[in-house]
Amino acid sequence: MIAPSAPSSPTWIWQQPQWPTFHWQSEIVAPVLRRTTLRQGELLGLNHPADPAHPAQALDTLLTNIVNSSAIEGERLNVQSLRSSLARRLGVSDGSTYPVSQRSEGLAELMIEAVTALQKPLTLDTLLRWHALLFPEPGLLQPIAAGQLRQDDDRPMQVVSGRIDQPRVHFEAPPASSLGTELTHFVEWFNTSLGDDALDPLIRAGLCHLHLITLHPFEDGNGRLTRALTDRALAQAEAQSIRLYAMSEAIMARRSDYYTVLESTQRDGMDITEWLVWFLETLETAMREAIAKIERTLQRQRFWQRHAQTALSDAQIKVLERLLEGGECGFENGISASQYQKVAKVSKATATRHLQDLVEKGCLEPMPGGGRSTRYRINGGKRSE
Repeated sequence: MIAPSAPSSPTWIWQQPQWPTFHWQSEIVAPVLRRTTLRQGELLGLNHPADPAHPAQALDTLLTNIVNSSAIEGERLNVQSLRSSLARRLGVSDGSTYPVSQRSEGLAELMIEAVTALQKPLTLDTLLRWHALLFPEPGLLQPIAAGQLRQDDDRPMQVVSGRIDQPRVHFEAPPASSLGTELTHFVEWFNTSLGDDALDPLIRAGLCHLHLITLHPFEDGNGRLTRALTDRALAQAEAQSIRLYAMSEAIMARRSDYYTVLESTQRDGMDITEWLVWFLETLETAMREAIAKIERTLQRQRFWQRHAQTALSDAQIKVLERLLEGGECGFENGISASQYQKVAKVSKATATRHLQDLVEKGCLEPMPGGGRSTRYRINGGKRSE
């Protein structure tokens, strides 16, 4: 959320004489970068573009990124409409015939353009066009100058969050009169840094995010545009357009920390160690969750390959699918007879009989503990003979 307000006294990062020459403490950042890079390699090793499921996974990732990036700003999107717009552009047939809108079409075009043609230089016109895609329709209450830099220099723009009557000011953006020069320098840096072998690509993505969010060049939509360009930097880091992790989803889960670290970084001079650590840790979280999702998908495929000829009831299949989903919805701590009874909608006696049958067929195995509180989990081994 952005709000105009009276000038304030603190010295912000963009007012420092060295701006925008950032520096950081390598001995603190390096271990986090190393962990994130290892996680990135692990994820790339699991990512097979030739896999038939890959286009659908790509669609899901892009959709998750857009929805969460908007949610960070408190905006709710029509997910079905957005999914239809993305599916059409990606050539994915997902059975969705939900009508699209100018909003969904603009967001889909922006995100796909952001992560494709990765060697094409960034321009100020590109940023202005992306901003126009964010706001294809005039606002009902307060019209947004779509595709235009903010103009009002009378009252500096402050980045705030929280309640309207009790806003928390995180930082103040540079004056509108300096945006032309600032953005020219930023675009030049973004293009030249792509070929800088001395700059780690993931560090570059973190610098890109901090630099553009600090400038806050538009009346609204700065966070969403910054995260889209960060996605471009991450795609360039991996030299592939489609990634299977959603950075915006990880930021959304840590939204309070996101604003807190931005605020402290804006006030701490040119040392951005804290920001880079937070950015890389959040990126690693996104990658780790993507790896877990891919592994669950692979586990499901292997499981049903093993049990392609196993005779199972509809109720048993329903419960097995829930377990294979993983996470809270998939009973990550196993499933008990009473839980099976609720999910399958069967009697207690039937639930007990079904569970014993699934154990005998090698689909499930009892977890340690036993007794009346026995819980069951997916059997990852070979089917019992």
